[in-house]
Amino acid sequence: MSNGSSITQCLLLPFAETRELQLWHFWLILAIPLAALLGNSLIITSTACDQHPHTPRYFFHLNLSLLDLGCISTPVPKSKANSLWDTRPISYTACAAQIFFFLFFLSAEYSLLTIMSYDRYVAICKPLHYGSLLGSRACVHMAAAAWGAGFLTALLHTADTFSLPLCGGNAVEQFFCEIPHILKLSCSHSYLREVGLLVLSCLLALGCFVFIVGSYVQIFMAVLMISSEQGRHKAFSTCLPHLAVLSLFVSTGTFVYLKPPSFSSPSLDLVLSVLYSVVPPVVNPLIYSLRNQELKDAVRKLVTGCVSAAIHCLLSSAKGSQCRS
Repeated sequence: MSNGSSITQCLLLPFAETRELQLWHFWLILAIPLAALLGNSLIITSTACDQHPHTPRYFFHLNLSLLDLGCISTPVPKSKANSLWDTRPISYTACAAQIFFFLFFLSAEYSLLTIMSYDRYVAICKPLHYGSLLGSRACVHMAAAAWGAGFLTALLHTADTFSLPLCGGNAVEQFFCEIPHILKLSCSHSYLREVGLLVLSCLLALGCFVFIVGSYVQIFMAVLMISSEQGRHKAFSTCLPHLAVLSLFVSTGTFVYLKPPSFSSPSLDLVLSVLYSVVPPVVNPLIYSLRNQELKDAVRKLVTGCVSAAIHCLLSSAKGSQCRS
């Protein structure tokens, strides 16, 4: 294959060689996205419908849940189909789309987590200015900036990666398409341009990380100055879920891309990629949003309302059928 245009499909890495293990993988990878879909959908619906949790914090929760759904919906469906039908191919266009959307949602989520650390900083360190600094218009602008940054990052990297000629075969050593594995197939020194873009993205990500660390240093200093133990506990409880989500997101992604080559193997890369692409969208609703009592009350109210409406419909249908008989 002389160039990228002659490649019509790529071959993804299977999770297992035996048919039995492939089917086990299918059922496992089916259950995990369903859990993510249920948890994040409950948060989205309850936040959008309930009148109480309409503060900036819950607005950002809603955006985070949307991005989590996008992250897990990009690589998982094709992997499930390949395991179910015992296939490996993915079209060249679908591979490019996978890279674009996964980068889009991943970059936007990291930008949003950075914004959420600023939200916690203002709430704890400048509570009297919270309403003015994080008004509805400011929150919409910041969320739009996070989505826009993700779109721009994904567009630049995808366009540059798939402009390279590929002659190293079409076997991608991953269960979904990723830029580092596509670059391994390149036969041109032009890949250095994409490496330069990756370095620039890493520097921007490092800048966001420094901003997050700086915000939390000031947050912890302010919390330690609170005289009431109950006040300190309440302040910490609003920050720890965000730190847990951020730590999981950053640590797994960093280890996947910056681990030494001696630690690299297809099976290890596969496990680590599942950790940073599939696990966070499932865990986030549990350790972050659903730990909040107000949001739990909103979810409980939504579920109770849905169940009551379903029971009412069933009873109405039963009464209607009795009347006709």
